[in-house]
Amino acid sequence: MSAARVISSLAAGVFLVNAIPHGVSGVQGREFPSPFSNPPGRAPSSPAANVVWSAANTAAGVALLRRRMTKIERTAFAGGALAMAFVLAGFFGKPVTAEASAQSQDHFAPAP
Repeated sequence: MSAARVISSLAAGVFLVNAIPHGVSGVQGREFPSPFSNPPGRAPSSPAANVVWSAANTAAGVALLRRRMTKIERTAFAGGALAMAFVLAGFFGKPVTAEASAQSQDHFAPAP
């Protein structure tokens, strides 16, 4: 076991978890912040840009995975995934206001 393999496993977890919100938003046709927006990570990007970013994260994560991982590599993978999940929750999570709740409900209303 080398430190490089442990770091690769941790990074694979980070990339694969980061692919999820971008892929889901893109497939739903919703805008979501990505590195392609201006300012990066803050302004919304198109659904297509999010699908591309999700695919890039997935490819990077899969490329870093090994078929036979040691226990420490599996632990690093899980730790990276969990850490990224909390980072994303903190970065994108915000309190829901009455106005934001009404806007999200309007988003799913049928078109007239």
